[in-house]
Order: sequence, then structure tokens, then C-alpha cells
Amino acid sequence: MIEQAFRKIFGAPPDVVVRAPGRVNLIGEHTDYNDGFVLPAAIDRYVWFAGHARPDRQVRVHAADFNDSAEFSLDAIAKDGEHPWSNYLRGVVKFLEAAGHRLGGADLVFGGDVPREAGLSSSAAVVVGAVAFWQRLMKLPLDPVEAIKLARRSENEFVGVPSGIMDEFISALGHRDHALFLDCRNLKYRHVPLRADVKIVVCNSGVKRALAHSEYEVRVAQCREAVAQLRQAGVEANSLRDVKLGDLIRHGKRLDPILLKRASHVVTENDRVREAIKVLEQGDLEYFGKLMNDSHQSLRDDYEVSSRELDVLVEIARRQPGVFGARMTGAGFGGCTVNLVEADAAEGFAKAIQEGYQQALGLHAEVYVCQASDGALAV
Repeated sequence: MIEQAFRKIFGAPPDVVVRAPGRVNLIGEHTDYNDGFVLPAAIDRYVWFAGHARPDRQVRVHAADFNDSAEFSLDAIAKDGEHPWSNYLRGVVKFLEAAGHRLGGADLVFGGDVPREAGLSSSAAVVVGAVAFWQRLMKLPLDPVEAIKLARRSENEFVGVPSGIMDEFISALGHRDHALFLDCRNLKYRHVPLRADVKIVVCNSGVKRALAHSEYEVRVAQCREAVAQLRQAGVEANSLRDVKLGDLIRHGKRLDPILLKRASHVVTENDRVREAIKVLEQGDLEYFGKLMNDSHQSLRDDYEVSSRELDVLVEIARRQPGVFGARMTGAGFGGCTVNLVEADAAEGFAKAIQEGYQQALGLHAEVYVCQASDGALAV
């Protein structure tokens, strides 16, 4: 598909084709920017890149999903307000060159089927895919973790989108039929097996996350203030990662009530991720599903980032046969839920979700039945 698009636009076959997956976070929400733990999985929805080298320093790029093209020089990389989608790629090449990798020009096309603005990290797939493309095209000797950091810098520093490192990490280093446990402080990670008889089912509420960006920044600030107040109470902590549940029990009355709720979510969510690793490695999906359910309740009540639509999707999901657990995933205020479902029940589950959501709210939910996939730098 992407090869055909490249041939149509540039009149020749591509020399390099790569793909980067979207991701869904199974558990560990809003813990990444608190130096905590996350457990995402790459999904078999991808952003594809196809291209070939040019003899000069020009980059001509076509975004298939927007049917739009842009061109820029590697010698004059600047943000483009007219083609904002191109800034993700511009940032990648800017930081690759800043890291000492001399690039040549390229013609390329990219596009795919990772839904945008759904909390499945389509933007991370773009920057990770761009790194993988240039790495392959120019035969760059990139360390995977350094490549991930570079991709994140493109999104954070060049495009200006605040995010933790989880999205780029799993898009780069996911493994088929595995989740990835990541310590967001020291970037240590390991792959955790998912049983082959389950599917990851993502339900898109169809609600754009209008509040997600502003409220994300509010939550980041609230977490930092909670740490400051706990430090004043004598708790040794650089982030909520360092706070124990006992600390909150002993010193919670000295916290602003809202900050206590925010801290309670992060602290208990980190504990849930630790527990989730153990039970997944034991193949205990029933207990893992309970942890997912508890996570949603915490996100809804303590972190207050859910929405009516997400709650309804979760409620419908939990009534279906073959479902282990259901929760909102991503920043919140819209976007998606993630569900762990027996493989044999997945198609019936998808149909029931769509029918139930339509009946309950008069809304249509896109449902994606997924398998954990390899990342862009893992194949």
C-alpha cells in the first residue's frame, strides 16, 4: 500500500520500507511523568514509511493520510505552520544531525491505520518510524534507547507536545505477544508475556480529547505540588515514584484534599503495575483483569480524568462474556478504553460494545481487535 503510494507520487520504487506501531497502555496510567512504572503493548496498527535517498540535502515528504506534501532542506530546518504534520519529521532529522549523524536528502511517503487523536500514540509512531526510516536509509549505528530519546525530543522540544517516554519506547521496542514493563526513571525494561489465547480490544469513544492537553498540564503540576507538600511533612521523595502508600496514610491530612487524591492514584497505580507483572508472568489473567478494573476506578475517582463516555464503555465491557478487565487508557477526557478479552470472544465482544454504546448514548464506537506487535526497532 505505502509502496504503491510512493511509486505513484515519485515514479520509482522505494529503497526502504519501515513501520512503527501504535500502542495501548494495559496498566500504569499517568505514572510516566512521575518517574513511575508502565505496562504498554505495541498493537498491530502501524504508520508506514517508504522512501529512497536523494543526491542532495532536500527532503520531499508526502503525508498519505492528509494528502498533503512538504519540502525542506536539511541545511535549514525550521517549524512549518502551513504543514504542521511535517514538524514531527523535521524534528527527527534536526536532532539526528545535532547528534552527529550527517544525513542525505530523501523522498518519502508515510501513512497508516493508527487512529489519530484516540490516545493510541499515532504521533509517537510517526517519530519512531521516522527514526527507523533514517536509520535504515543511512545505515546509522543508533543505540535503541538513544534513538527513542531522540524521537521523544522531536515531539517534546520541536513540535512542543508534552509527553512521557513510554509512547516512543513501546513503539520502538515492543515484542509480539508481549507487553513491555518500563521503569520511567532509569529506563530499565523487560518484556512480559501475554497469553496467546487473548486479544487486546481497543474501543474508541469517538470523543475528541479536548481537555486532555490542558488538564494533563494541570495534573503534572498537581503531582509536583503533592511531592512538595509531602517533603514539607518529612517524606523523602523526588517524585511520587518515591512515595509509599503508608506515607499517604500517615501524612495525608497535611495535603490539600485534591492533591491527596492525585497522589493516591499515582502511588496505588505504581503498586498495581508491580503486581500486574507478577500475575501476567504466572498467566493469571483473572487477577490481571481485576487490577485493570481497579485502575479505571482510581482514574475516574481520584485522578478524575475519565468521562461519561469512557465509563459507559467500561460498564458495557464488563458485562460481556470472556472479558478479563476493562479500563480507560491514555490521557483521558475521551479517547479509548482497553480491554483484555478471550480470543474466541473478541469478535462478539466488539459487536456488543458497538450495539450497547449506540443504545446507551446514541454514539458510534470504533472497535479495534488487536494483537501485541513488534516495534519499529525490534524487527
